[in-house]
Amino acid sequence: MAKINTQHSYPGMHRLSVRTTDDDVARIENGCIRTHSLCEDVSSELQRVVSVGGRHASESQTSSFTGRGAMARLSRFVVSVRSWATRHTHHEDQRPDSFLERIRGPELIEVSTRQSNIRSFLGIREQPGGVNRKKKEIFVIDPSSNIYYNWLTIIAAPVFYNWCMLVCRACFDELQEDHIKLWLFLDYGSDIIYIFDTFVRFRTGFLEQGLLVQDEKKLRDHYTKTLQFKLDVLSVVPTDVAYLKFGLNYPELRFNRLLRISRLFEFFDRTETRTNYPNMFRIGNLVLYILIIIHWNACIYFAISKLIGFGTDSWVYPNVSIPEYGRLSRKYIYSLYWSTLTLTTIGETPPPVKDEEYLFVVIDFLVGVLIFATIVGNVGSMISNMNASRAEFQAKVDSIKQYMHFRKVTKDLEARVIKWFDYLWTNKKTVDEKEVLKNLPDKLKAEIAINVHLDTLKKVRIFQDCEAGLLIELVLKLKPTVFSPGDYICKKGDIGREMYIIKEGKLAVVADDGITQFVVLSDGSYFGEISILNIKGSKSGNRRTANIRSIGYSDLFCLSKDDLMEALTEYPEAKKALEEKGRQILMKDNLIDEEAAKAGADPKDLEEKVEKLETALDTLQTRFARLLAEYTSSQQKVKQRLARVETRVKKYGSGTLSVGEAEGEKPEE
Repeated sequence: MAKINTQHSYPGMHRLSVRTTDDDVARIENGCIRTHSLCEDVSSELQRVVSVGGRHASESQTSSFTGRGAMARLSRFVVSVRSWATRHTHHEDQRPDSFLERIRGPELIEVSTRQSNIRSFLGIREQPGGVNRKKKEIFVIDPSSNIYYNWLTIIAAPVFYNWCMLVCRACFDELQEDHIKLWLFLDYGSDIIYIFDTFVRFRTGFLEQGLLVQDEKKLRDHYTKTLQFKLDVLSVVPTDVAYLKFGLNYPELRFNRLLRISRLFEFFDRTETRTNYPNMFRIGNLVLYILIIIHWNACIYFAISKLIGFGTDSWVYPNVSIPEYGRLSRKYIYSLYWSTLTLTTIGETPPPVKDEEYLFVVIDFLVGVLIFATIVGNVGSMISNMNASRAEFQAKVDSIKQYMHFRKVTKDLEARVIKWFDYLWTNKKTVDEKEVLKNLPDKLKAEIAINVHLDTLKKVRIFQDCEAGLLIELVLKLKPTVFSPGDYICKKGDIGREMYIIKEGKLAVVADDGITQFVVLSDGSYFGEISILNIKGSKSGNRRTANIRSIGYSDLFCLSKDDLMEALTEYPEAKKALEEKGRQILMKDNLIDEEAAKAGADPKDLEEKVEKLETALDTLQTRFARLLAEYTSSQQKVKQRLARVETRVKKYGSGTLSVGEAEGEKPEE
């Protein structure tokens, strides 16, 4: 068989050598693979072969991979394939940051280069930002959301159940024994809700720098560092395992479930802020607390009677051997009756006989006094709060009545005023919007005003295409006004200082006699918008052109001329657009004098501009006088300081002052 020697298959200059030195092996073992890796050795050798083959390319006359240029062409092909693979394999590598390279220093740059080379050699791909895995998102409950409030409603039920039934079952044996299956089902159902509530606590977010924290570790640390976490853990400790030793008739073993009462209080607080009847809820909440205290006191009274012995004296519960007092319902109702009389101190109960009975009654009396004071104080304040608005409104009505009586106003007018006040109170229109909203920030005020009034303002033709910013400014300046039946909103010839938008009611455009009606205006109508724009050339000027009278009670929005002009100072383009719209409306109705409109500036406008300039000039003069006074004062202080320095120089000669003396020089204030 022929022996093939591969060493002589190609000329020596085209031989591909792959060098793996001991230094390279050592570098790989130390975990710091330098840039002279295997791949780079291959590429450098290939490039050398390509360059050599390039010099002899002219000698090769064939396009195949045979002959003297075959190795060069093969090398070029391998290099191109390797560069293509490198580009597509490492397309996610980060760009080098020149700023970071400047502050890293040469050593760190070299280390980062080595690490990137290691990843390139091993085929490891990095994700942007150096993060290999995307951070897992977790579900976080916002404490202000409806989901959280609904969960509070759920968890409040087992907490309330435990606080009401555990003590009752522990004191009244028949109640526990006759319904044991029901109690076991409810107990372990509430335990499941308790455990689930603990997980909800771990996922309840909190605000940090105004943002809801959604980091799992922060949420866990925030909850575990609180006292409530310890109480929650104690509340789910399975103490009822002791049932295996003592039996199922000892529900007092589950008293640790009462430690989760904070959830009940939180539910009450959230409900109070959400309900539309907070005063009624506070009264009901107070009554519930009192009933729970009376319930617990009744159960404790029956337990003490059982401990001392039923019927042993006149204070304890009567002997249960008597059929009348042996029923479960009589036992509880009698104990509840005794507890109510004792805590409210409104009835007589049998006097105690033994020392422990005296001690218990004394504690009950003290608790009763506290409950009585709480009831009187809280109920009184709640009732006064409920009637606060009525009392304030009634005080205004009384003051108006006294004024009209003092000024001898006619009975007809007095009756109209009283009816107007009655209408306001009956239709809940006595609220002063500015007073109610004064504690809100400006942004929230604007949002409320937009929500309430913006649709109404958009009905006005001249405001339909205005900027949103101008509409917001105008919305904040709308004032609600109520007119009585027969009231004139405006009369023909009056100076127009405001425009009106009808929110509710009907107005009639009447003749001078006040009876003949030309047209009836209803909800959404508006009038007076032209008179507050001061359109040049208007034949009516800023005078009213019609009599408008309220048919019944009418609820209107009023926008004054001063408020409109104040808002338009910041929107000159909108002012021009409004004036142009008003001019077109007047031209359509033939109510504008075109010659007067083209005559030039209105003298009144010039007077207003001159007044504004005078005001601005006075302000500038005042500021200049203040600055001049400050300059004169500082100049005097500098002169005094220079005089003291000259005196020192003359006294000590031409030598320089010491640093301490120079610093000791202070201007006299």
